Amino acid sequence: MPAQVQSQAPDFKGDAVVGKQFKEISLADYKGKWLVLFFYPLDFTFVCPTEITAFSDVIDKFKKLDAEVVGCSVDSKFSHLAWVETPRNKGGLGDINYPLLADITKEVGRDYDVLLEAGVTLRGLYIIGPDGIIKYKLVHDLGIGRNPAEVLRVLAAIQTTEKTGEVCPTGWEPGGDTMKPDPEGSQEYFGKHG
Repeated sequence: MPAQVQSQAPDFKGDAVVGKQFKEISLADYKGKWLVLFFYPLDFTFVCPTEITAFSDVIDKFKKLDAEVVGCSVDSKFSHLAWVETPRNKGGLGDINYPLLADITKEVGRDYDVLLEAGVTLRGLYIIGPDGIIKYKLVHDLGIGRNPAEVLRVLAAIQTTEKTGEVCPTGWEPGGDTMKPDPEGSQEYFGKHG
C-alpha cells in the first residue's frame, strides 16, 4: 500500500551524510518528534540545491516547531558527501544542517510512492507526526521547487489543529483565527470573516 495521509509512515533505515560524516539513520530515530522527509531527484542537478539549501537555511524555524528534516535521493552517501563539499557558488550545497539519506537501493522512494520508472524520485514531501503517522503529503514534478515557508506554515497548521481540535481555514497563518469544526461553532469564525 502506498504511503498515504493518516497511515503509518513506511519504516526506513540507511546511510546518511550528517555534517560531513556518514551515519546510519532510521525512522525510529525520530519517534516522538515531527519529521519532514523530502525526496529530490538527483545530486548535482539544478533545482535540487536551491531546495536543499533553503531548507537548511531555516532549520531553526523547524526546530522551534519540534521538527527535524531529512532529505533523500537515490544517490550514494559518497555522492551526497561530494555535493556537501562543493561550495554553493559552484552548484554545491556547502554545509547542510540536516541529514541527507542515501537511497541507493531505491527502497525508500518505492515505499513512499515517489520512485519513477527512470530510477529517480519525484519531489515528494511528507510531514510525519511524533506518532509515526503521515499527516501531509505533497508531490511535485521534477522541475518544480518547493517552498520551505509553506511547509512551515502547513506544519504549524497541523500542530494547531491537533492541539486545539479546531481547523485552519484557507490562507491560515500562525496566530490567525481557527474555526470550530461544526455547523454551529463555525458561525463564530464566519461572523468575523464573512
